[in-house]
Amino acid sequence: MKKPEFSLSTAYKAWLVKAKSDLKMAIAGSKDPETFDGAVYHTQQCAEKSLKAFLVFKQQPIRKIHDLGILLESCIELSGDFIELKELARELNPYATYFRYPDDEMMPAPEDVLVAIQATQKILHFVETKIAKDSSPNMSIF
Repeated sequence: MKKPEFSLSTAYKAWLVKAKSDLKMAIAGSKDPETFDGAVYHTQQCAEKSLKAFLVFKQQPIRKIHDLGILLESCIELSGDFIELKELARELNPYATYFRYPDDEMMPAPEDVLVAIQATQKILHFVETKIAKDSSPNMSIF
């Protein structure tokens, strides 16, 4: 199988492709109560890959971590606007590990799955908008 080629200047697009794939899996998983655990896991993964896409876009090194709070702090250092995502990242962060193994709570509630999907959609949209805005030429005359 041939891997798609991404240049250094477009590597962030690969991260966005993977983020969108995770979002699709989250949405698909939200339709069956037996897959709610996987759905929320993929919401966290979408958010993580979205934030990493921005860091790659800004030519920053990517640490092999899953903590949305740490990734978000790195994004905030580059663009203070990312502070808007702090609460959403806090909500999604536990889903990297929570529900993945048998425990007291095996599945999230249906409303938690929907909230997680909405949160990750907001993060993905925010990142895509930020990249598009930062990519467009400066329209200022001065």
